[in-house]
Amino acid sequence: MSEPPLPMGEGRCQSSEGSEEEQQSPRLVLGGERTGATMKDSEGKSERTFKERLVLKSRLAKESLSEFLGTLIMIVLGCGSVAQAVLSRGQLGNIVTINVGFAMAVVMAIYVTGGISGGHINPAVSFAMCLSGRMSWLKLPFYVAAQFLGAFTGAALLFGIYYDALMAFAEGELLITGENATAFIFATYPAGYLSPANAFVDQVASTTFLILVIFAVFDTRNLGVPRGLEPIVIGLLIVVLASSLGLNSGCAMNPARDLGPRVFTAVAGWGLEVFTAGNHFWWIPVVGPMVGAVLGVLVYQLCIAIQLPQPEAEQEGQVMTKMEKYELSVMM
Repeated sequence: MSEPPLPMGEGRCQSSEGSEEEQQSPRLVLGGERTGATMKDSEGKSERTFKERLVLKSRLAKESLSEFLGTLIMIVLGCGSVAQAVLSRGQLGNIVTINVGFAMAVVMAIYVTGGISGGHINPAVSFAMCLSGRMSWLKLPFYVAAQFLGAFTGAALLFGIYYDALMAFAEGELLITGENATAFIFATYPAGYLSPANAFVDQVASTTFLILVIFAVFDTRNLGVPRGLEPIVIGLLIVVLASSLGLNSGCAMNPARDLGPRVFTAVAGWGLEVFTAGNHFWWIPVVGPMVGAVLGVLVYQLCIAIQLPQPEAEQEGQVMTKMEKYELSVMM
């Protein structure tokens, strides 16, 4: 016997229940998607908010942090090349590796920080930029403070990296002069024959050449350098200067590079003699480069910058001015 057909009411009931489930299930799925999307959006917003909190709002603060980091990199890698040569007693380094290593340290520092602060990493360069009107004087003290602090911190970091080697080098002694001296790893010291006057001229002259070439490299009216390769050229400049003008006192050319690590050595165990050694040489790598910056700007501006052809926009402006004056004189 065949089973009796289902009552119409029951069939409609099941059908209606089924349709309600079918109608409800998409709403549940959509609701779940909305909830998930909302959660993702809220997570994204919280994540973006966290990142935004890490971004410094002050442009000057960003630039100061950049200069701090750049100078730190230069000291750790640059003075690190000196440390490796000295502490290995010449087995893992020499004057060539020092010159190239320090130059490449400058290159790396500029590549890291150039997009934010210009990668000055040198108070003399920042001073020159202010003298030429390329940077506000209000920024100068912040740049210089960041550079000195970065140099001090970089010296401290390098000291920590090579602590055991420094202690083993002279049986725990931290010496400034003599065969086992290590103070010159961090700061520059004059040769025994060098007088203070000659040392000052040395720093002024070397920094003048430094600023002169830097201005030429970044002057778009001059031959110029392909964009992005400027740090490489600056590195080559450092190699040339250190190889030709480094005999007298190490060619510091940078007040922060010399004074920051020197202060660190004074408090780290070498003592206050770091300021009296070499006929109180310490102030010469600080003042000399600043004087050299002034001369470098003057020489470039007077001998090159004002002699170069002016940009087309300025030439067109001058032509228009002359035409306007001519037309005005005719009308009158």
